[in-house]
Amino acid sequence: MQFLADILDMKVDRPQILEATALGAAYFTGIAAGIWKYPDDILRIHRIERDFTPDMDAQTRESLYAGWKKAVERAQHWA
Repeated sequence: MQFLADILDMKVDRPQILEATALGAAYFTGIAAGIWKYPDDILRIHRIERDFTPDMDAQTRESLYAGWKKAVERAQHWA
């Protein structure tokens, strides 16, 4: 998660419940059933375990991103 925050250059939150697919389905079911109001109730019950803040310098970020783009380019030639 730290690497993701660094590469995106933005804060990334990790929720307490890591199974986001099941949790999202439960949230939307509750909204559809009228149990919760969106977005107020969802924001109230959603819990963050930890947040990650960017800690990578711009030069390193750009270098890693350029390397990723080259790898994607090479992979496209194999497809």
